[in-house]
Amino acid sequence: MGLKEDLDRFREVGEQRREDLKEFIQYGELGRSGADEVKIPIKIVDLPSFEYDQRDQGGVGQGDADVGDPVGQPQPQPGEGDEGDPGEEGGEHEYYEMDPEEFAEELDEELGLDLEPKGKRVVEEKEGPFTDITRSGPDSTLDFERMFKEGLKRKLSMDFDEEFLREVLKIDGWGPRKAFEWARGENLPVSMAWLDDAYEEIPRDERTKWESFETVEENVERETVTEKIRREGIKHVPFRREDERYRHPEIIEEKEKNVVVVNIRDVSGSMREKKRELVERTFTPLDWYLTGKYDNAVFVYIAHDADAWEVEREEFFGIRSGGGTKISSAYELAAELLESYPFSEWNRYVFAAGDSENSSNDTEERVIPMMEQIPANLHAYVETQPTGTAINATHAEEVESHFGDSDDVAVAYVTGPEDVTDAIYTILSTEGDSDE
Repeated sequence: MGLKEDLDRFREVGEQRREDLKEFIQYGELGRSGADEVKIPIKIVDLPSFEYDQRDQGGVGQGDADVGDPVGQPQPQPGEGDEGDPGEEGGEHEYYEMDPEEFAEELDEELGLDLEPKGKRVVEEKEGPFTDITRSGPDSTLDFERMFKEGLKRKLSMDFDEEFLREVLKIDGWGPRKAFEWARGENLPVSMAWLDDAYEEIPRDERTKWESFETVEENVERETVTEKIRREGIKHVPFRREDERYRHPEIIEEKEKNVVVVNIRDVSGSMREKKRELVERTFTPLDWYLTGKYDNAVFVYIAHDADAWEVEREEFFGIRSGGGTKISSAYELAAELLESYPFSEWNRYVFAAGDSENSSNDTEERVIPMMEQIPANLHAYVETQPTGTAINATHAEEVESHFGDSDDVAVAYVTGPEDVTDAIYTILSTEGDSDE
């Protein structure tokens, strides 16, 4: 077995023994993972081993002789220091590593999601299949099949069995006028002028050859246009200049799937440790998922109390202030930062989280209007209230009541880790199909 087979086997065993993805998101240690690498603990199976019984009770396999010399000394294990102290670094073999693309694929399967990212920015134009049609072009691109069909349709619509019509003109008492009326009833494209000319060419003694039309049908075999074409060949199909069309390659735009995600978090005094942990447990998998879904993902992190400011990812989940809460300040900053990412070129997600406490009337008068004014694929608010509800925690309810079942606004409630995956599903399954 070669190195590649060993690696494949290692990954296979890791997939089988690693922690369930849903369980990992709800209760796992997310902090060991990075922005581009997800580490999921592998459930290590302890192998059985013999242990020495300190109680001198005798029994099978235990003699009365003195204890002999030890067979050997235990060897230092990796991670142990010179004095036998435990090492400080964890073993890499204890984690199954996946990139965001694999994480997104598995989360789709786990939660039944079907988010299909939209391409926005055009990065390349190239020639596709020859599906477009023009009136001019090089001879090598002439669409002969189309031209033949046009000529054939003309042949079928304009041609008729001339010999049969000449025999019809020989019916006693008919002549050109009655033959023309019969031809119109048969939808034959013959003109009165053609019948007049053909009648003049018939000798007078043959103009009464047939007693009736039924007699003609009994004695003269009719030939359809299709049969005539088969007999004469395609050289008699009338091609015209206006039938010529030339195949032209379709121009295909290659679009890059870009996304900018604005993560907003309340850091006011009411956002204690458990609430912050629920925000992290919800937002972190969302970041991994969208990173795996899009070609290019940019994340913006905004913290706010009564004021808002931009922060780095590393400090986003740990910040806590003692100030009050004004959620609209975060949306004002978000609108300013999103000016660098036009909606025509970037997919946009604006995710906010907090305990739903907000300053008086700020949700109705400022936040909701700004959510309506900021173009985005999806706006979402996640309420994190471990105790369930608070008297003045009304922001999520107000947003949900205003937007109802809108396909670009989601509201989720997280009271504990067990609610996280449901909240993630609510958010990611809300986005509709419309581009803008």
